[in-house]
Amino acid sequence: MPLSQSELTMWSSDPDERPAWADDRAINERYVRGEGRIVIESNREKLPGFVNQLKDPNYMDLRPFYQRRPRWDVRTQSLLIESFIMNIPVPPVFLYERDFNSYEVMDGQQRITAIRDFYANSFKLRGLETWPELNGRTYLTLPEKLRAGIDRRSITSIVLLKESTESEEEASLLRETVFDRLNTGGIKLERQEIRNALYRGAFNEMLNDITRMDDFREVWGMPRWVEGEIETNPTLVADPFFAKMMDSEVVLRFFALRHVDHYRRGMQGFLDLYMRRAAKFNDSDVAELREIYVRTLSFAKEIYSEHLFRPYSAERTSWEAKPHRAFQDAVMIGLSERLADETMLKQRSSQILEATKQLFLSHPDGTFTGRGNTKQDIKDRINLYRKMLEEVLK
Repeated sequence: MPLSQSELTMWSSDPDERPAWADDRAINERYVRGEGRIVIESNREKLPGFVNQLKDPNYMDLRPFYQRRPRWDVRTQSLLIESFIMNIPVPPVFLYERDFNSYEVMDGQQRITAIRDFYANSFKLRGLETWPELNGRTYLTLPEKLRAGIDRRSITSIVLLKESTESEEEASLLRETVFDRLNTGGIKLERQEIRNALYRGAFNEMLNDITRMDDFREVWGMPRWVEGEIETNPTLVADPFFAKMMDSEVVLRFFALRHVDHYRRGMQGFLDLYMRRAAKFNDSDVAELREIYVRTLSFAKEIYSEHLFRPYSAERTSWEAKPHRAFQDAVMIGLSERLADETMLKQRSSQILEATKQLFLSHPDGTFTGRGNTKQDIKDRINLYRKMLEEVLK
């Protein structure tokens, strides 16, 4: 199994899992210690002052959510501004204090962006319902009284203070929990969107970079990457695979499930766990892992061609039209372990294709399509694929 240097030791300091049962005394002691309780403060600021502070690059980091793919359209932004005009209460934004007077947005990025862009005259109001006569206006072209009225409105911020945690590991876990609880209504953040926001760095950038590769996009039925495509390709944004960052999650599954012996907390919980630790990988680790993925994907594509990651259907006696994530896991992990045998396996691609077909015919119970996601289910499909490659090599 090819692993980067940091991966060799990433599980060596595994913290013990918290026991599922504890007596009342232990529970009371934990509560008195303040475990699991956050320290917050509430701020309220007039919109012009709030927007002015956003101009300071060190004041608030909106970037964690800039890569969130579903975006508010102009009409939704306009309705928020109309709410301010009408003095309708707007929900507070939630911030994390990463340093003193320096914050990152945990919830409310769309609201903050809409306010900032309106004051910058970046869009014209559209689709207003109570004040339709203001459609087509920017902040500067609003009547004087309306502009003054908006300037009197305030935005409330709930700030999760640094004192809530004692270590970066605790901070990551706490932010993850708060993200999940805050996004229980409206457009719920998907797990990969949360990871993308929480665990920024070279590894996360590498995941997103891989999803822009031509080979990757061709396999998963996505158009070629074009800079700015989120704004220019509404069909792509409407595709749940892209919009929910499932493409990045597919890549993450490959790296994480190579460590299936450490699998726990279910699929999403384990991906969280791996991502949290991978955020500490250095540039050398990331370059090595990228090379493993790119080479393995190219290897797999040469063997399977248009059938790559497509399950074989015994009922239809044909390959499925779409790739499957669980089957991808087995193929990518199995082939990544056989990079030394790449030339020989490519020469036997027709045998691999036939042997793969037999795997599906002999396991019609969904073994390779992810019907089960327990640790043993995942190990079984990876091991069956490994065994198949061994047979082909014989």
